[in-house]
Parts: sequence; structure tokens; C-alpha cells
Amino acid sequence: MNRVENQVPFLELGPTYDELRLEMDAAYHRVMDSGWYLLGQELAEFEAEYAGYCGTKYCVGVANGLDALHLALRGAGIGPGDEVIVPSHTYIATWLAVTHAGAKPVPVEPDWETMNIDPNRIENAITPRCKAILPVHLYGQPADMAPIMAIAQRHGLLVLEDAAQAQGARYQGFRVGALGHVAAHSFYPGKNLGAFADAGAVTTDDPQLADRVRVLRNYGSRVKYYNEVAGFNSRMDELQAAFLRVKLKYLDQWNQRRRQLAELYLNALDGLQLELPRLLANIESVWHLFVIRLSSRNLIQKKLAENGVATLIHYPIAVSKSDAYADYRQQELPLANKLADEVLSLPIGPHLTMEQARQVADVLLSMDDLRP
Repeated sequence: MNRVENQVPFLELGPTYDELRLEMDAAYHRVMDSGWYLLGQELAEFEAEYAGYCGTKYCVGVANGLDALHLALRGAGIGPGDEVIVPSHTYIATWLAVTHAGAKPVPVEPDWETMNIDPNRIENAITPRCKAILPVHLYGQPADMAPIMAIAQRHGLLVLEDAAQAQGARYQGFRVGALGHVAAHSFYPGKNLGAFADAGAVTTDDPQLADRVRVLRNYGSRVKYYNEVAGFNSRMDELQAAFLRVKLKYLDQWNQRRRQLAELYLNALDGLQLELPRLLANIESVWHLFVIRLSSRNLIQKKLAENGVATLIHYPIAVSKSDAYADYRQQELPLANKLADEVLSLPIGPHLTMEQARQVADVLLSMDDLRP
């Protein structure tokens, strides 16, 4: 095959602004004209609107998704000497938040079908030092929360959802962000609900936990220069809050576009020699990523690129194999390692056209390597 320029991008962010230009420009001018750029009215309004959207009582805006995870753990009193159950297959931020809180990540392998943490493996990983379970709603599909919450109740553990990739997804009719005791959200630009820079949030029904996170995000202070604890500087700015308020109105519509693209892929690629995503019953994925699995991943990715299709790998190195967590390299985590070798993310997003998705499918269908 002759190499060509990418005709199908993995994800484009520019069209988001093009679609909402007038509303985004109005939000920008509203903030700039206000003369107030941190911890102001725009953030307060976004926090109320996003809490309402998720179905929680409280939302606390912070600087990014990693801080949301970290401050939620600290706000819950988790620190040195504690252990937190984490998925072995996830982005490194999930583990880093536990490390930054001073606790120890305890990895649990995924369910092979969904790639989310396997509830059936969690209980064996719990020790007397365990204080929390941190399930990730990976690739836009909610983790299997009912058994996770039952385990947490039996052992008196906190459940912190990592909802960074799943804004708007539902589990048994309820949105992520309201399924555990507390949840962390990332609004990194590439997320389903993305800002135009880093931003994040914590949602919860616990008033004391929400209050502690508010104090921690602002140098440990409620009143300027009066610091109650050694806090952090982690504040979502007014511009990002204003932009997110605009985007939030369109999130469900954009997630529906993703579902249509995912349905096209699922129907078109069924029968090829690759593993398609598998969904739990009674869930509604928002398809942050469309991840296939195949042993010939590197070869297929190369052939897709030669045919103008951009792809990414989420994630090519298991966290336990990274230099940051070298102490875990000898731990037996074969499923996470196998996924790292096989996963491949196809283009998907609210501004990918159905024609572009068909082009991706047609390229895969044309490959002799994938035919039964």
C-alpha cells in the first residue's frame, strides 16, 4: 500500500469552537468584562449546573483531573500507610493520585470483555490497610458499580469513581459521578466534555467531603490569608468554567453522535479477526474511545496510517511496567500487559462524520490479515 496523508484524523478539537463560536465568544467577553477571573460567579454556576447534570448535591471545580482524584482522596482522609484498589489497566493518573496522597496503589486486573476493573478480583486484594476502591469508567463505559459498592459496604471502604472518560454515561439509569461516594472528573480538551485548557471537578453528596476539597484546592483556606491546612493551588479559572457551561448544554447531543459512530463500527466490523468492545447490560456508554483488540496491532495500525486513518494506542505500556512504578514490575498482571500489546483506538468524536467512519471500516474490511 502506498502511504498517503491522513484523511481521517483521530480527533479534531477545532470544529467544537466552530460549532459554538457565537456562544463561546459571548462567554469569553462575559468573563473578560467582569474583571473577575478565579473563584467567581462562572465557576459557581458551572458547579451547580454540573452537579445537577450528574445527579449529585455538590461539585467542586479544580485545576485538572489528576488534582480532582488527589484532592478527593486527601479530602477523604486517605494518606500514608493506606492502600487504594486501582485498575491495572488505566491511564497512569489513576495511580499517581494515590501516590500523591501518600497511599499505595494496589492493582487489580480487568474483566477481559469490558477492560474495566473486574469486581470478582477486588476482594482478594483487600487488606486491613485498604481504605478505598478507585474504579475507572474506562473508554466511556461505566465500571460494574453494583458489586463494587457491595464490596465497599462489606469492608467499610470509600468508593472514588474516576469518571474522566465518561461524562454523561449511565449505569442502571444513573449517571457516572453519582454512583460512588465521590467522583473525579477531567475536562482535558480531548474529553467528551472538554475545556480549552486543563480543568477538573469533584462531585459528591457528602457536604463535609465537598467542603474539605474546596479548602484544599485554595491553599487550605476559606478566608484569604487564614490557612486551616497545608493545601494546594488547584482552581478552575473563570474562563474554563464559562466555556464548560456552554459545552455542557451540548454534551448529550455530542455523546449521541459518538454512539451512532460506535454502532456503525460495531455493525461493520463484526466478523473480522479482531475483538470489538463489549458492553455490560443496563449501561449507556458515551464512547470516549472506540478500542479494538488484535494480536497484529502494530501491523494493522501501520496499514491504517498508510490508508489515511489516524489511530492511537490507549495505553501502550501498563502502568506497572512504567519507570514511575518500577517496584511493580515483578508483579503478575498478565491481562494488563496483554491489553497494552493489543489495544488500538479508532477515530471517534462528535465531529467525525459517518462517511469518515465508513472509510475507517472499509480500510479494515479490505485487509486480508483480518479476514476469517
